Amino acid sequence: MSKWTFRNIPSQRGRSAVVTGTGGLGFETALALAGAGGSVVIAGRNPDKGAKAVEAIRETVPGAQVRFGKADFANLASIAEFAAQLVQEQDSVELLVNNAGVMRTPERRETSDGFELQLGTNYLGHFALTAHLLPLLKRAKKPRVVTLGSVAARWGAINFDDLQAERGYKPMQVYSQSKLACIMFAFELSRRSEAAGWGVQSLAAHPGISRTDLIPNGPGWSSLPGFARRYLWFLYQPAWQGALPTLFAATDPEARNGGYYGPDRLAGTRGYPAAEKPPFQALDTAAAARLWETSLELTNVNIDVARPQALIAPT
Repeated sequence: MSKWTFRNIPSQRGRSAVVTGTGGLGFETALALAGAGGSVVIAGRNPDKGAKAVEAIRETVPGAQVRFGKADFANLASIAEFAAQLVQEQDSVELLVNNAGVMRTPERRETSDGFELQLGTNYLGHFALTAHLLPLLKRAKKPRVVTLGSVAARWGAINFDDLQAERGYKPMQVYSQSKLACIMFAFELSRRSEAAGWGVQSLAAHPGISRTDLIPNGPGWSSLPGFARRYLWFLYQPAWQGALPTLFAATDPEARNGGYYGPDRLAGTRGYPAAEKPPFQALDTAAAARLWETSLELTNVNIDVARPQALIAPT
């Protein structure tokens, strides 16, 4: 997998992809998939940003099959509406990339549905989207779902006693929990898909430390992370490189169902895609099952499958 780049992406002609997030990693992922011939829907809450992303991709890739779909991942009704529209427009979805997110909002905020914003947007919104799109995924040939984690997940824990951080809010702690939840979901989806015979592969990836808008849009430029982002820019790899682990997980035949991929250098903070050992917390299958059931209750979506009796944790 030495220095795997977008040039290694197999042809995506005839394949449909949904990528959440219109800027940063989402944009780079959509651009690469469109460049490989895929039909791409970029999902986000801001139509102006979505239109600019689509225009930029078409300028770079003449004839690109790309369009914008409005979906606010902090609003379950918006997610359901987006998915329903997609069901009307196409018969299948070969690839879903759960990428959009927020990071380290200084004060506790809530989504439209009353969830803590980071958990609600990064995890619960994508849990709901995946549930809504499963019928289209199951109709596809060799479908994959790639859900983005983070290096921050290494320090995360699922606090079932205060999942929404109502009794105590620490921005980085809550962000780490949301990204750990994303990884646990990816692995649990893989297990349940295999047990039910869905044929849907589910993988997790993370971008290392990359130059995106997460910090400016979260803690802001005046924060300590913002200072590091501005003045220690050399520590952050470009967004196109941060998107490579996601693209590898999404497209490469060697990417393994239930696998976890990130950059290969400096403790996974930068470099080129490589298989990575997941955070040990993400391998707790009992916690993953509890999180799954809790998520079903919170989002009120339906994923009609029982948990497998025998589980093997991904390595």
